[in-house]
Amino acid sequence: MSLLVELAGNKAKARAAGKELSVAQLENLIAGFTNALEKAKEEEAAREAEQALKSARAEEIASLIAKSGLTMEEVALLTTPKAGATKGKTVEPKYRLVVAGETHEWTGRGRTPKVFQEYFDAGNSRESVEIK
Repeated sequence: MSLLVELAGNKAKARAAGKELSVAQLENLIAGFTNALEKAKEEEAAREAEQALKSARAEEIASLIAKSGLTMEEVALLTTPKAGATKGKTVEPKYRLVVAGETHEWTGRGRTPKVFQEYFDAGNSRESVEIK
């Protein structure tokens, strides 16, 4: 790719490189560059049209905000999601165990807490501490 950039920036080098090619090869190269140029122009036009559409939408939104009597800062503040809103649901505990007057609860998910594991290892069942 750097060779193409170098040839595009220096006409003398491009002419010298062109002398090494046959007429058919040069015509094929020109056709390929013409297609690439057309595609690049189409992509640029599409980007410009999209940018114009976004600008028009932004102006429309700004005028609606101005008509509502709010400022842009107030709209941003009111539409920003709250910090706790992105968290998932809290899971209710499925098991409860009281040891030495202290209540331990566990959802049944993840690794078994030590208190519950010791209780189960002592021969007790999960059903005995299940919250009903």
